[in-house]
Order: sequence, then C-alpha cells, then structure tokens
Amino acid sequence: MPAIFDSIHFPQIVRTAVLIALVLLTRVIAIRRIRSAEGMSKDMRRRWSAQVRLVTLLLIVLGLLLIWGAELKTFALSVVAIAAAIVIATKELIMCVSGTLLRASGKSFQIGDRIEIGSFRGDVVDQTLLTTTILEVGPGTNIHQHTGRTIVIPNSVLLTTPVLNETFLDEYMLHAFSVPLGADDDWIQCERALLDAARTECSSFMREAQEHIEHTVRKEGLDPLSVEPRVTLRMESKDQIVMLARVPVPARRKGRIEQAILRRYLAWLSEHRSNTDPPESPASVD
Repeated sequence: MPAIFDSIHFPQIVRTAVLIALVLLTRVIAIRRIRSAEGMSKDMRRRWSAQVRLVTLLLIVLGLLLIWGAELKTFALSVVAIAAAIVIATKELIMCVSGTLLRASGKSFQIGDRIEIGSFRGDVVDQTLLTTTILEVGPGTNIHQHTGRTIVIPNSVLLTTPVLNETFLDEYMLHAFSVPLGADDDWIQCERALLDAARTECSSFMREAQEHIEHTVRKEGLDPLSVEPRVTLRMESKDQIVMLARVPVPARRKGRIEQAILRRYLAWLSEHRSNTDPPESPASVD
C-alpha cells in the first residue's frame, strides 16, 4: 500500500476512482428514477435505460482519456516506435508475403506454368510463402530449352514486376516466331512455303488445340480465337522483310514444333534456290 501512495501516478489513480464512483452512482440514481417514473411505457423505460448506460460508458472513457492523456500519449508513441522498428526490420518479409497474396488473389500462375518475370524465364517448380522457384529456360525469349539451372525469386518482386504467363491456355497455346527475308527474295512463295510447313507440322493436333482453346476462351470470357496457322509480313527496313508465323502448339513442345517448321521451311528454301540458280555458263575456249 505505501508503494501506491509513493507512486507518481497516485493522483491519477485517485481521480480515476472518484470518476468511476461518481459516474456509476449517477447511473444507479438515473435508472431508479426511470424505473419509478409514472406514465412511462416499458419500451420507453428500456430505451432510456439503454441511453443511460451508453452515456455512462462514454463519460468513463472520456474521463480516463483526460486523466491519463499524457501517459497514454507516451505509451502510444512507444508502441508506434516499436511497430515502426518491426516493420523496417521485416520489410522484405512483409513484401514477400504481400506478393504471395497478390499471386494467389490474381491467379497469375501456378506450379507447372512457364512464366517470365523481368529478365527471368522458366517453368515454375515450387512455390512457398516467401519465394517462387523456376527451372530456367533460355537463354533469351526465343530459346525454349532448359538450361539446367534453377532460379529462386523472392515474391516481393511480384509487387513491382509484371508476370508474363506463356502457358495461360494450359495444354495448348498460340506461339509466334519470326523468319527474316531479303527484300529481293520471292516473299510470296516463301510465305506459302512457311505456311505449308506450319500446317503440316500442326496437322496431327489441330483439332485438339482448337477444342481446348475454344473451351478456355469461353471459360475466361474472351473473344473467339482462330488456331489456324497464319503468316503476316512486316517491313523491318527497305532491305529486309520479316515473316511472322503464328501456330497452335502443345504448351510443352513449342520449341520442338518451331524447330520442325523451320527445318521443313529451310529444306524447301534450299531446294528452291538450287532449282532457280542459273546454270553455269561453259568455259570459253581460246
């Protein structure tokens, strides 16, 4: 007991006790007056009693804030300082967890998808609360072979870097690649040959790809997509034409399908050029 009297907070403790006693006493008196009031219905008595209890609670809270205001301010500053220190110390961990929540809510990718995050590209092989592990594919965006390396990416990267999902359509996808031509090449025949090569290599799974992509498009509410192989032209410069081929491919075989199409096209190109080369003129006889 003497320790309480010697405490620097003893005046606040006394004021708190007096405040609570006075407010509770006033509450008891007010409720008794309400209950004994004549000509007041039961519903009105209940409403007034509820109002008295609410006012009593507000008076106690306001009184405590006035009495302990300085101490509460000091305590709040201490809590804020501690919270700020914790946030600064665990900033990266908090961002990683936030990136995980963003990935889960947006359904941006899952294990097995081939994704590109910044300069990193590969197949997702593991996901945790803090990191995403991918099996690297590349190098670059035009190579579709595994390098044998794994990359562990902190999920905080997902908050600031867009994610490119190459396998959004799951089993089948639309894959595009470019083939350059010289301005003097017969682009009409080259375009036809590239298109024929694409149709030949894709013919075995064309129907399955069409059905799968149509199902995915309807599920996601997208505009209809045609999976028919197509070739478009683009002028890179006055001396170069680029043929852009777009073909349906199995998501895990796009590199092999692209290579098969290119090899078939290059075989035609080699044969075409050998057939169109002018015959060598016979050597002149002196």
